[in-house]
Parts: sequence; C-alpha cells; structure tokens
Amino acid sequence: MTRIDFYILREGAAETGGPVLTACKLCEKASAGGHRIYARVPDPALAEDLDIALWTYRQGGFIAHERHAGRAPDAPLPTVLIGDSEPPDSHHGVMLNLGLDVPDFFSRFERVLEIVAADPQGRAKSRERYKFYRDRGYELATHNL
Repeated sequence: MTRIDFYILREGAAETGGPVLTACKLCEKASAGGHRIYARVPDPALAEDLDIALWTYRQGGFIAHERHAGRAPDAPLPTVLIGDSEPPDSHHGVMLNLGLDVPDFFSRFERVLEIVAADPQGRAKSRERYKFYRDRGYELATHNL
C-alpha cells in the first residue's frame, strides 16, 4: 500500500525557497536512494521554477530531470520527471505532489510526498488531502520542516 508523507513548511519558508527548494531536496534524497521520482506539478509557472531549480540547486551539480510533456517517446528517461499527466510505468516509485488535489493515479506509487505550503490556502487544501488519504486507510507520516 502507498505510504504518504506530508512535509509541512514553516511560516516564512517562501523567503528561503519554499516548496521548490523543498522539492529539490526531496528529489535529491530519493534519487540518491535509487528511486525514480515523478514530480506532479499542475501549475505551469511552478513547474518552470522547479525545472530551473533542479539545474541550479546544487553548485557544481544538478539533479537529472526532464519535463514529461513533449519529450521524445524513445528517449532514455531521467531520474526525475516533471509533469501533470499520468506518468510512465518507469516512474511509479515516488511521486512528489505539488498540486492542491489528490491525482487519480497516486495509488500506483510506493510513496507519495506531499509538500504543504505555509499559506492559508495551501494548509487548507493539505488538510483535505490528509483526510482523503486517512479515510481510505493509507499510512501517513507528518514532517514539520
């Protein structure tokens, strides 16, 4: 069964990179553990921010990634894919959810990482997602950052 982890950002986290920096850290940790990550990012501006951040996150290095939409179907897949549509079969290990809703395909993943923004809307939507997962019996963990 899918394990769900909520990463709760503290107030003022936007000034220190907020959800994008947290997503980079989680992608780095998961990829170092040998996992493939699907970063679900429905907001195009946020997807662009994450794309750029994964190239520049670590000085002298980057996290191998690609945008899922528009990629060549026969190209080798990187460790991290950024997208909003259903992921390819190769990327069902870890889903990093930067959306405000629960995607229909979440249960295909071993783990789902939910980043909870510090703003009121982000908190309220994360409570809805938490309740959704809890009511269906999923294993939940909360991490205050």
